[in-house]
Amino acid sequence: MRIDIITVLPEMLEGFVNESILARARKKGIAQIELHNLRDYTTDKWRRVDDYPFGGQAGMVMQVEPIDRCISALKAQRHYDDIIFTSPDGQQFTQHLANQLSLKENIIILAGHYKGIDQRVRDHLITREISVGDYVLTGGELPAAIIADAVVRILPGVISDEQSALSDCFQDDLLAPPIYTRPREYKGWQVPEVLLSGNEARIKQWELEQAIERTRQLRPDLLDKK
Repeated sequence: MRIDIITVLPEMLEGFVNESILARARKKGIAQIELHNLRDYTTDKWRRVDDYPFGGQAGMVMQVEPIDRCISALKAQRHYDDIIFTSPDGQQFTQHLANQLSLKENIIILAGHYKGIDQRVRDHLITREISVGDYVLTGGELPAAIIADAVVRILPGVISDEQSALSDCFQDDLLAPPIYTRPREYKGWQVPEVLLSGNEARIKQWELEQAIERTRQLRPDLLDKK
């Protein structure tokens, strides 16, 4: 899988893609993640990517021209399954959406910035808009990193124990059950006996019951989907 991230702040993402799970995926050749500085696709000496909006609204707007040049240059090299724009008013990012994107071969993520983006980018260049929550951030670099991390970590071979990813929260519209590790007793706080029983069937049943109960208490909206 290849993910190309277009940003005005590539330095903000360099450390992220070169560490932890993403770095492991890149080293194994499972995922290729490339950062593109949008300013490299400008034509003026100031390398400006924004301008004042028509109509007199406040703030600065990302221009269509450098974005079009960058996307066109990438599309000239390969086919892209999705061109994603990170936007607070986009489709809500969920584990199900991460699962869908993990099946793609090549995607572009355009990190928004400033007040917003020229509507012509959304109308003609973008195939999908994604929001990581109902709030506004300074830029789309953090959402782009979140999307990349959530997608890449579930690619086969990235995590040594693939079952770990498959049992994460939200995979079955349920929250994950409680988990414990050594020591089995600490300050009188005990690990549930069922987890020490060695009875796999009982443990699985307990985990399911706990997952349903946690979901009912914390995210009952997820149960409405079932």
